[in-house]
Amino acid sequence: MVSLPKPEVILTHESDLDGLVSGLLLRRLARRLFDTDVALQAYHNHNWRQRSLPEKSAWVCDLTFEQRLDRPNWVIIDHHTTDFSPKYAQLIHDVNKSAGLLCYELCQQHELGTARLDRLVQLNNVADLFLEDDPDFILASDYANLVKTYQFWNLEALIEGNPEKLLDHPLLEVMEVKRRIEDPIGFAWSRSNITELGPAVGLVNTVIGNTNQIVHQLLEQRATS
Repeated sequence: MVSLPKPEVILTHESDLDGLVSGLLLRRLARRLFDTDVALQAYHNHNWRQRSLPEKSAWVCDLTFEQRLDRPNWVIIDHHTTDFSPKYAQLIHDVNKSAGLLCYELCQQHELGTARLDRLVQLNNVADLFLEDDPDFILASDYANLVKTYQFWNLEALIEGNPEKLLDHPLLEVMEVKRRIEDPIGFAWSRSNITELGPAVGLVNTVIGNTNQIVHQLLEQRATS
């Protein structure tokens, strides 16, 4: 079982589902371990790079491990590639698992696993790692788009900080309609508006729809060549 220091703050990625799921799971874990509600803060990448780090202890998830995070009593749970090895911080790292899954494995060590969380974490993992061959990939992408559409803190308030409440949420019906209607329109427009930057380089412009899906579909169909 991994031993964790008590954090002053939990820091997570504001831009996607993985950041939301991992942050909420760590907040629940801290409550179980230390019987206190630790503040959760979320950042987009630019704001994160500008943030000072005054805390003596922290848990950081879904934000790439970098040298400035290598501090005693700091725990980093992440899956992005990194050029650094920790000397002082505790790094829990696996490029083949989402941050949400890594955090959930810590929760499971303290009997915080549930069937609903099993399912949510699995869908988050499929979406964040873009496992397109997984049979749940389309549904998982709809879950990921909840955060893109409604934003981190709005969803956190809507589900009252309980990640289980995301599972089978009625707003997924909106995501299904957006995917069915917006993505084909966005794909057709983007295919007609690729800016050539060089012999083998093109800029894909997007105006509507799931950007990741549109770009991936263009590459699959070699529509950029």
